[in-house]
Amino acid sequence: MASYLYISGLSAGTVGALGAPGQGAPPAVVEEEGLIKTRLLPPGPGNPRNSEGAFIQLNDGRVLFVYTHFTGGGWDHAAAHLAGRFSSDGGRTWCLDDVLILPNEGEMNVMSVSLLRLQSGAIALFYLRKNSERDCHLYMRLSTDEARSWGEPVLCTPGPGYYVVNNDRVIQLRSGRLVVPASLHMREGVSGFAPGVAMCYLSDDGGETWRRSETILHAPEGSQSGLQEPGIVELRDGRVMMLCRTDQGCQMRSWSSDGGESWTPPERTELLSPVSPATVKRIPKTGDLLLVWNDHRDIDPALQGKRTPLRAAISRDEGVSWENAKTLEEDPEGWFCYTAMEFVGDQVLLAYCATTTGLPHLSRTQITRFPVEWLYTP
Repeated sequence: MASYLYISGLSAGTVGALGAPGQGAPPAVVEEEGLIKTRLLPPGPGNPRNSEGAFIQLNDGRVLFVYTHFTGGGWDHAAAHLAGRFSSDGGRTWCLDDVLILPNEGEMNVMSVSLLRLQSGAIALFYLRKNSERDCHLYMRLSTDEARSWGEPVLCTPGPGYYVVNNDRVIQLRSGRLVVPASLHMREGVSGFAPGVAMCYLSDDGGETWRRSETILHAPEGSQSGLQEPGIVELRDGRVMMLCRTDQGCQMRSWSSDGGESWTPPERTELLSPVSPATVKRIPKTGDLLLVWNDHRDIDPALQGKRTPLRAAISRDEGVSWENAKTLEEDPEGWFCYTAMEFVGDQVLLAYCATTTGLPHLSRTQITRFPVEWLYTP
C-alpha cells in the first residue's frame, strides 16, 4: 500500500522527527493506592484541547499513544491533527514531545482515533475525517512498518451522513471480520443533528471494502439523544455485545449472534450513567471483562448529569452483571470520559479526559496505570 506519511527515527528510545524525550515540560504525576496518574496532555497556548486517544503496543516493546491535538479551539469542530507520544517502560513514563501522526486532512479536523493490531500483523489506524456538520466519516490507514508510515485512506462508512465513532472502538473478531460501531446523526430526510441511530460497518477483507450491518438500532421513543457512541466486545460464545450512551439514565445494550450483521432490540441495563459513553474490553490475564464508565448508582443528586465519578468494574459472566466497582476518579467538579484501554503485561493503561475546576471539560488527557490485581482487591 502506498505510503502517505513517514516519520523518521522511530528506533527504540527515540520518538521521531518532531521531538525527543526530555525536551518538553514534565507532566504532573500523582500516585495513590497503587494507581499512577500522569496528567500528560494539558492544554496550552495554541493547543486548547487534547483528547480522544488510543494505544498500540509496538514490536520493539514501546507503547504508542495517539490522540487528537486541537489547535483551532476546544469544540468538536475545531481544527485538529493526530499526534503521538511513546512510552518505553510499559506506560509508566512518557516522552515529553509530540510526533505528528496525521496532519489535518479534513475541512474541519481529524479526530477520535482507534488503533488495532490486525491478525495479519499490520497496525490499523482508524479516525474521523470531519468536513462539515453534515459530513463526518471514518477512515482507515494501514502500517506495515510499526507505525513509521501509513498507507492511503480507505473509507469505512460509505454513504452520506455524519457518523460518530468513538476513540478506541474498532475490533477484529476471531473470524477475522473488522467491526466498526457507529452512530449516525445527520442523514437524508432529517434536518438538524438528529438523535443517533446505532449500526456497525463490517469488513471481511482486512479493511479493503466495507458494508453496513443489516440492523439499525433506535433508542426508545421520546429519546432526545438516540443511541450514541456505541462500543462493542466479542464474547466467549461468539456473540458481540454493544453498549450505547443514551439520555435514558443508563447504558443500553444489544447483542449480535452473527458477527455484527443483526442485533437484538436495545434494552436498558443496570449501568446507570449520565449521557456519557462506557468502554469495555477483555482482560487478557484473567479472561474477565473490564468496564469503565461514569457510575451514577447511589450518587449525590447534585452530580446528576455530570461525568463523574469514573469507575471500573469486572464481569465474570460475559457482561450480564458487574462487580467490584473501583473508583478511578471522584472529584465532584471533575469531568472524566472518552476512555482508551490497553493491557501491558500485568498492568492496565487507561487514557481519558480528566479535568477539574478551571479547565474546560475535554481539554486535558490523563493516563492512569495500575496492576490488574487492583481490580480484584476488596
